[in-house]
Amino acid sequence: MEVTGRLFIWAILAVSCRAQLNSTAAEGRPRCTASLGGSNLGETHKALILNLNADENCTWTIERPENRSIRIIFSHIQLDPDSRCENESIKVFDGHSTSGPLLGEACSRNDFVPVFESSANSLTFQIVTDWTMVQRSVFIFYYFFSSGITIPNCGGYLQTLEGSFSSPNYPRPHPELAYCVWHIQVEKGYKINLNFTELFLEMDEYCRFDFIAVYDGPSTTSGLLKQVCGRGTPTFESSSDAMTVVLSTDYANSYRGFSASYASTYIQEVNTTSLSCASDKMRVIISKSYLQSLNYNEGNLQLNDPTCRPRVSNVIEFSIPLHECGTIKKIEDHTISYTNIITFTQSPASAVITRRKHLQIVVTCEMEYNSTVEILYITEDDIIQNQSVLGKYNTSMALYESGSFENLIQESPYYVDLNQTLFVQATLHTSDPSLVVFLDTCRASPTSDFAPPTYDLISSGCSRDETCKVYPIFGHYGRFQFNAFKFLRHLSSVYLKCKILICDTSDHTSRCNQGCVSRRKRDIPSYKWKTDSVIGPIRLKRDRLANGDSGLLPQTHEAEISKQPLSRLHLFSFMVLALNVVIVVTATVRHFLNRWKDHGYQKLQVY
Repeated sequence: MEVTGRLFIWAILAVSCRAQLNSTAAEGRPRCTASLGGSNLGETHKALILNLNADENCTWTIERPENRSIRIIFSHIQLDPDSRCENESIKVFDGHSTSGPLLGEACSRNDFVPVFESSANSLTFQIVTDWTMVQRSVFIFYYFFSSGITIPNCGGYLQTLEGSFSSPNYPRPHPELAYCVWHIQVEKGYKINLNFTELFLEMDEYCRFDFIAVYDGPSTTSGLLKQVCGRGTPTFESSSDAMTVVLSTDYANSYRGFSASYASTYIQEVNTTSLSCASDKMRVIISKSYLQSLNYNEGNLQLNDPTCRPRVSNVIEFSIPLHECGTIKKIEDHTISYTNIITFTQSPASAVITRRKHLQIVVTCEMEYNSTVEILYITEDDIIQNQSVLGKYNTSMALYESGSFENLIQESPYYVDLNQTLFVQATLHTSDPSLVVFLDTCRASPTSDFAPPTYDLISSGCSRDETCKVYPIFGHYGRFQFNAFKFLRHLSSVYLKCKILICDTSDHTSRCNQGCVSRRKRDIPSYKWKTDSVIGPIRLKRDRLANGDSGLLPQTHEAEISKQPLSRLHLFSFMVLALNVVIVVTATVRHFLNRWKDHGYQKLQVY
């Protein structure tokens, strides 16, 4: 009995200690709460500082009744630098729960400022941390905005070798709640040197409020060069021919903003000359040192049309349109060729002698089928040098909002209603006005590799779907429309692939002039050039909203914590507690059973 009693006391103490330990852990566990503004995430804009500890799994939902989108910016993230993204990350979902489409993910290994936008008036983000005991802090700023309202001079595309741009309203204070993106794209072979002549934004150690982010590439995920704010004149250099600049501002403390300029430097080695061809132009690069060795400079150069002048940086570049600057077009058999001549102006007419070599550069681009062949001839006192490389026609295909084909749809994936009319345009990017585009075949598939099953919308120039309408030939554009559908027993994604034929209008026997042709008549004269374009995925809206509105109010921090799945620590504590209870109950029952067996009722002795 004494042993059993001690066992009972030990069990009670064990249960008490475990309960005390669990209570301490629960009290010490961070509460997924924001340090600014409490737990209501329904304001039109809000800044949050989230302080997190190890082993967290926290979810917030931002939602308002207005039909406006949400932009959320994680301008400063301090997570475990040694943790893998699979174990510790921030995930952002489109909608009011984590079952909505994943907009993106961020972790300590990301080299960009994460920015996400919802498609409607709700957005959910989840932060999961691992077991490592390190300091964690995340600064979040979000606001509601209307996608149809734009700020003048807020972002754009800059495609010249040099230029300048500034923040909206500069030098007056920049607007609030602005998110502007400038894409700088120069010619291939150049790098970009960006110089901020003035930078005046709100000062912050981590640039959390108003900031400029400069990326080394064509997008905001290309690799962050630096995130800057305050005052200064920073400079940046790209590693390629593209750079992206972002301006993000909050709702307070507006200053002058910034003014910046950029220039380009050719980075490929050119000993003498080089030639490349595109769908709309020829490009000739001439080394300055090569000209100097011949006692020439850029002022001595001219094309067939002397008014077309080169661009000069650390090299001389002629960008020659295929139908301008004296370019000569020639059609033979299955090829089209474009030729121009770069000459070096001689001494004045009154001169009698010269000690310079007579030099001509003859440049020719030959288009054959879906390839481009570049040929460059340099004649130098009867010396001829040849160069040739390969290229392709530049084509693209995109969806538009209506049959006017004015408003391009940028969303990817593009969510549509079943049977909604979709408008598709294929574009040939060329400056040659005599080329036309013809849609020979357009095929749909539920997968991007176009493995079976597939469905033909257009075949041999003929519509194969009752809702498909092919527009007449219109220059560099091939257009058609059809009603949205889905494949049975497959995911609701649809990809489109079109074979595009390119013909010359002077060739009246070309395939493009034949229109719809049945399979039995395919012996007619064929096309001369072709290429393929693909777009997708197109998805149904109902799949996006498959976990539709539950009717619940927006989640709060405390409420969400109470709904979190049991962590591993909680599960272990619960199992130990349950085991202790079983031990205590078993020991107590056995104790009383033994007493009943060993000590029956006895009569009292009467003395």
